[in-house]
Amino acid sequence: MTGVRGTGGLDRSPRHAPSPARLVASRSALVLGLVLALVVALAACGGPEKGGGAARLPLLPPDTPLVLISIDTLRSDRLPAYGYRNVETPAIDRLRADGVLVERAYCHMSLTLPSHASLFTGLRPDQNGVRDNIGYRLRDDLPTLAELLRARGYATGAAVSSYVLRRATGVGRGFEFYEDAIVVESGVDLGGLQRPGGETLQRALRWLDDTAAQRPGAAPFLFFHIYEPHSPYTPSEPFASRYADPYDGEVAEADAIVGRLLDELEARDLYRRSVVVLLSDHGEGLMDHGEMEHEVLLYREMLQIPLLVKLPEGERAGETVKAPAQVVDVLPTLLDLLGIERPTGLPGENLFALDLLPDGASQRQILAESVYPRLHFGWRDLASVIEGPHHLIEGASVELFDLVADPRQQQDLASRQPELTSRLRRALASWDREIAPPGAVDEETRRQLAALGYAAASPATALRPRSELPDPRTKIHLLEALGEASRLYGTGRLDEAAAAYRRLVEDEPGMVFAWEQLGKSLRKLGDLDSARGAFLRAYELSDGAPQVALSLAEIELFQGRLDEAEAHAVRALPSHETAADLLAQIALRRGDLGGAEALVRQALESRGTRVEPLVTLVELRVRQERFADALAVSEQALSEFAARPDREVLRGLFYQRGLAFAGLGRPREAIQALEQEIELSPQELAPYPRLAFLYTVEGNGARAAQTLRLMVERNPGPRAQAEAVRALRALGDQAAADRLLRSALQRWPGDRDLESLRDARSTAG
Repeated sequence: MTGVRGTGGLDRSPRHAPSPARLVASRSALVLGLVLALVVALAACGGPEKGGGAARLPLLPPDTPLVLISIDTLRSDRLPAYGYRNVETPAIDRLRADGVLVERAYCHMSLTLPSHASLFTGLRPDQNGVRDNIGYRLRDDLPTLAELLRARGYATGAAVSSYVLRRATGVGRGFEFYEDAIVVESGVDLGGLQRPGGETLQRALRWLDDTAAQRPGAAPFLFFHIYEPHSPYTPSEPFASRYADPYDGEVAEADAIVGRLLDELEARDLYRRSVVVLLSDHGEGLMDHGEMEHEVLLYREMLQIPLLVKLPEGERAGETVKAPAQVVDVLPTLLDLLGIERPTGLPGENLFALDLLPDGASQRQILAESVYPRLHFGWRDLASVIEGPHHLIEGASVELFDLVADPRQQQDLASRQPELTSRLRRALASWDREIAPPGAVDEETRRQLAALGYAAASPATALRPRSELPDPRTKIHLLEALGEASRLYGTGRLDEAAAAYRRLVEDEPGMVFAWEQLGKSLRKLGDLDSARGAFLRAYELSDGAPQVALSLAEIELFQGRLDEAEAHAVRALPSHETAADLLAQIALRRGDLGGAEALVRQALESRGTRVEPLVTLVELRVRQERFADALAVSEQALSEFAARPDREVLRGLFYQRGLAFAGLGRPREAIQALEQEIELSPQELAPYPRLAFLYTVEGNGARAAQTLRLMVERNPGPRAQAEAVRALRALGDQAAADRLLRSALQRWPGDRDLESLRDARSTAG
């Protein structure tokens, strides 16, 4: 490198320079190899011409260990290495002292999966096709960094802390070891869904040790991803007490995890010899422009990320790349360092050669997009371009900012600099902004990603003309309300959540996600009629989105409208394997055991880690009077469920276990199972009469009466009263049944179910 300071160069200012003794020690080990490599590189490229940046950078030995660290949702301007003073990050500071800091690096999309897809392919989202966290998968024909390194002989391993980065998305391709076993339970808020970075670290270190033992000659490539400081910001101690700002606390906690990794690398004699890259996938809004998190807007706080590169033996320690850089620069940089041929068509450049670009690094145009508002809320997508200090954001209107003079982006310059604005808008034409609709996603994935804070994408909104959609910058205030409603829902404050979602749909009647969540809140509250109305509205707005059809089918089944339930489940079936399980339940209600058998098998084949199809199979075996088989399957379901907190997925299982135990002549175990079902699902009526009958058989009439009384107390309404009347008649207590029926008819005159019981009594009399 020339060492020229200023835009496009490496800053070798004395305040960052290593000591002479350290330089001698760090470079002596590599001097011969570096000189020889430089000669080879220069010969191959015909000399250090402009544009041949890789020729100016020495090659590294082919067995150089690589460690790629991704800290999710980390803003660069919240780190001391970038000038922040309110948090301590000794590990990142260590990397800054030992390596090269990229002063202005940007992502292309502020979402976890698309940004990592760009990191691993060196391609922007419009080029690799991954435009969202859900419904998109990395194409198999695109080579990944792990594949290229594995072909070179590297041992490739990864450990991630978010379900969004699961191997099935394609980002795990090329890794021999990809640890993504993250348990995600339904109905749990985000705080319970993250895997702590410390746990991920243990798995990464175990892989390093196993690789060293099993393949001692192979250089390791480790990708290590942690989810701190992604929301919610709930740092553990001592960081929670140490920092008033919980985001800062999570940044400090993330740094501590990275520090443990660096110490472990050093203990294994890897740190000194390794290339270590640390970066983030995107930043975080923190309300700078009205968005707390990062999915919608495209301001600097979402796009600018930390990026540090430590070379072996402290080469170039303390230097700074001042030229604007981007996520897609990482892959070509690493390939150039190792002398691996780049795939064709990469838009990125070698980070260490940005000053050799033909037009100067300051003329680079770094593109970004935000399609999340379009896919999830029915708002317009946004696009932006950064050129030198200037940042243009385009939606229904255009904003232009000077990032150097106005880093907080408070002064819109678009009207003052029309020529620059027009030129940068033309640059966006190179970005393919047509959005392919998201693909089919299984119900478990959709539910788990929703639990992580990602609303379900709607294929219909991806196809609507951009001009018909509102600019998200005018709607951003609604995100705060949506986040609050989601927090209320996630913490079980369902009445408040339903009220919050109602306010949202009044303000934004086209927001499918809010209607869908309103329906879920009302369903959990037991207001099935209102829930059905909310789901119907979401169904209409989303042009019959399969996940909404599935929710409608569940409501219809619960209310006994089997034909309607079947129609909606069939609509969902091509996209949601859960629909097969629902269709099996419908067949069981109709008494079609053969049809149910075929549908249950279909549901089991694609169930993944879901236990619900096993519960349906238990019910089928009970209906077939195969009671021992039913209990065996139920034990499998309980074993797979283990200690997960989302017990709602077990609804019906203990009831069927009770019936199976009763069928095998084991009444005490049947009683225990039915009591467990009532504790789990107090609004489900069927277990109460069964339990009352078993108590009566056991000679405990008082407990039988108490069980029926509990049923009507927990379920105020005519349905529970009618079930209690039937149970009392079945138990032979006609007088008590008559008293209860008269009382119920006085409270709910005209109820068809109660009147049918009265008419049946009259006929019998």
